Amino acid sequence: MQGSEPARPAILSVDDDPSVSRAIARDLRRQYGATHRIVRAESGVEALDALREMKLRGEQVAVLLADYRMPGMSGIEFLEQAMDLYPAARRVLLTAYADTDAAIQAINVVDLDYYLLKPWDPPAEKLYPVLDELLDSWAATDHQRVPETKVIGHRWSARSSAVREFLARNQVPYRWYQSDSPEGQRLLAAAHATDDHRLPVVITEAGDALIEPTDTELANRVGLNTIPAKDFYDLIVIGGGPAGLGAAVYGASEGLRTVLIERTATGGQAGQSSRIENYLGFPDGVSGAQLTERARRQATRFGAEIITTRDVVGLEVNGSARTVRFSDGATLDAHTVILATGVSYRQLAAPGMRELVGRGVYYGSALTEAANCAGRDIVIVGGANSAGQAAVYLARHARSVTMLVRGKSLESSMSYYLIQQIAGIENISVRTCTEIAEAHGDDHLEAITVRDTATGDTEKLETHWVFAFIGAAPHTDWLAGVVVRDEYGFVVSGPDLSVAGEPPAGWTLERTPYHLETSVPGVFVAGDARCESAKRVASAVGEGAMAVMLVHRYLEVL
Repeated sequence: MQGSEPARPAILSVDDDPSVSRAIARDLRRQYGATHRIVRAESGVEALDALREMKLRGEQVAVLLADYRMPGMSGIEFLEQAMDLYPAARRVLLTAYADTDAAIQAINVVDLDYYLLKPWDPPAEKLYPVLDELLDSWAATDHQRVPETKVIGHRWSARSSAVREFLARNQVPYRWYQSDSPEGQRLLAAAHATDDHRLPVVITEAGDALIEPTDTELANRVGLNTIPAKDFYDLIVIGGGPAGLGAAVYGASEGLRTVLIERTATGGQAGQSSRIENYLGFPDGVSGAQLTERARRQATRFGAEIITTRDVVGLEVNGSARTVRFSDGATLDAHTVILATGVSYRQLAAPGMRELVGRGVYYGSALTEAANCAGRDIVIVGGANSAGQAAVYLARHARSVTMLVRGKSLESSMSYYLIQQIAGIENISVRTCTEIAEAHGDDHLEAITVRDTATGDTEKLETHWVFAFIGAAPHTDWLAGVVVRDEYGFVVSGPDLSVAGEPPAGWTLERTPYHLETSVPGVFVAGDARCESAKRVASAVGEGAMAVMLVHRYLEVL
């Protein structure tokens, strides 16, 4: 059986002027159409969407050409985001003569390979020689085709949804097939898996079929690290959200043997955010996935190990070593530990909600499920930033987005910039003093009953999609009796541990605990799991870096 012909590498151009866009594509197709796929777009957003689709299909992109002056997203901004998807693609900025200074500055911002002045006629003299050189340079490097994982499942299967989210959050390209589609049926037959009750089926790049795989099985088969390379480290970071990634970057960059342990996927709640617009250094915003992937690459470049699908269930003190215990009984030792376990969204307690999780009721899965929500009526529960960001993102394609907020307004829980954005989007409505009283549906969500908490009145809303972003439950139950926690489970640290000026019970050192140090010397806490933390991405990253500074101070006198 002959294999399919590899897809031709793409040359993508983006220009907001339709006539110029067509002219670029025409010139490119004449010279390179036989050997390359020519893709054109008329906005940065459209071009990024095309790149994401190509990334999931495992296609290669050789050259990116972007016009400098585009409304909404400049060429430099587009190229900066495109670098996250295709870092090896050669980057060209199309500029007018008046913009050459900006183009020169972009050489440092986006590692620009070349800038072309418009118009470039005749292309044989001004366009093709430049691209020939860039294509030769690109072809001289090693370009492995991105592995493609296939997922076949049912639309309303909770586990199918969880597998897709696991792969997406771990930046593993995959293609989704409905189990009842012709291609889905063909793949299931080939995998000898035709029982609808045994979905999802995951087919790896090597052609192996995994039936109802666990996260650990998936991780092992798609190339994620699940086993630490060493038995002893200077620093173990538990949790891969912004605080944990910040700690891993600074720990490894400063010479500490660092390993980060993550239960599911790096990024935490922030990694699921569709758009973070108040993070320093990103004036046009950045998605949680982009920020997470940059941080993960940065940490590994400095030498940090990142281990996924390992659940830490215990912490022990063994002399100068701090030992973490995994759910499978294995242990790992280090001089120090940073707890960056973050928080999770609280579960909705209304009747019917628990049974429909993954089948119309989702917790923080807006990005994974967004494609299925086009033209639908969506309900979002929550009034904090994560809920607002999801509402703005889903409103682009949904028919309507209804936000249910228990409080009297958004002002006390959401950033001002988000409130202003929501107010300006016509298909978003906000219902305050409202909660879900009941969920209705058999194999998937069909409707919800909402209750006005001020009057007690109820109303039934038809919807197949509820996304909940409520509360913050810390992942610290496994620390009970080991470190001091407050009544809600958040870890107490630093000066807050002192009672009447005295150190906490069991404290064995003459000094008092450092600022982010827990009641166990050498064990620190950073980010949302810490008592009285700010619950913001920037503060979490800062605490992760600060915890590493305190780790150094601890190790100096160890």
